[in-house]
Amino acid sequence: MAEVPKKLTIPPEEHMCAGHLACQGCGAALAMRYALKALGPNTVFTVPACCWSVIDGPFPYTTLGVPLFHIAFEAVAASACGLAAGLEIMGKKGVNVVAWAGDGGTADIGIQALSGAAERNDNILYICYDNEAYMNTGVQRSSSTPWGAWTTTTPARHFKKRPKKDLVDIMVAHHIPYVATAAMAFPEDLVAKVAKAKDIEGMKYLQIFASCPPGWRMAPEYSVKSVRLAVNTRVWPLLEVEHGVYNINRKPRKRTPVAEYLKLQGRFAHLTEEQFEEIQGMVDRNWERLLFLEKSTHEMAGVPLKGDKAAASKGKETEAAAG
Repeated sequence: MAEVPKKLTIPPEEHMCAGHLACQGCGAALAMRYALKALGPNTVFTVPACCWSVIDGPFPYTTLGVPLFHIAFEAVAASACGLAAGLEIMGKKGVNVVAWAGDGGTADIGIQALSGAAERNDNILYICYDNEAYMNTGVQRSSSTPWGAWTTTTPARHFKKRPKKDLVDIMVAHHIPYVATAAMAFPEDLVAKVAKAKDIEGMKYLQIFASCPPGWRMAPEYSVKSVRLAVNTRVWPLLEVEHGVYNINRKPRKRTPVAEYLKLQGRFAHLTEEQFEEIQGMVDRNWERLLFLEKSTHEMAGVPLKGDKAAASKGKETEAAAG
């Protein structure tokens, strides 16, 4: 029997070279590789101080096949907005202007410029690769570090006692056209979201969950597995918010305990079973909140939920009555 050729679900073209300077198993490197497949060669990046300012390589070398500007920590969104404005004045259309930053440069140091870009609805795509700490400078905690985690500035006896900052809701509150989450362990979803975002006019924000084996204190071979577990345990929900309407893209049928995700990483090794249960409760409450937001925002927008046959039928009856 002749072999049936496999259908490629992501573009085969590569715009990132081998030989970069990332650590083994680096989730941020995979995130960039997949994002570039969706963005294509007609793209320009601004990148602040972060892991990717090192991964790209020292001047005059670069691992990317597109222009990349190294920018001051706090100015990545502002510089991207300036590039977009300059390209518009020059009449150059169809160039994807992307601000690419880690969670520290997004949730902490760069949030003022990010908020300004969102408030103006500038035509850029802001991508945060979230590995939940300042990994490039030695695994210090950021406001994106989750509750309970070890970092060099929140050691085991004094682990982080504050919850992870919710950048998604913060960006949704700016009323921009498109906000989404992705994970480097789900490349088809990631590529599809980047491809969608680049064609939307205005400000777009995408937060990609990207593992860091050294910072998460785990072996490199668990890089993809850990992120898959984050999604399947609902620690990291995959979702989109388009013009305020929430859509959860992946709803795991099986409830995988959060402990399976936590126990894979040394940064949570100091926690007790009771503390694992506390985190489970946080995750469950957030999941219920997202389900509520999905349902309520669909109802307010008059859009039936995918798979909601009753709502779809009612919508058709309303349309027929109005017609």
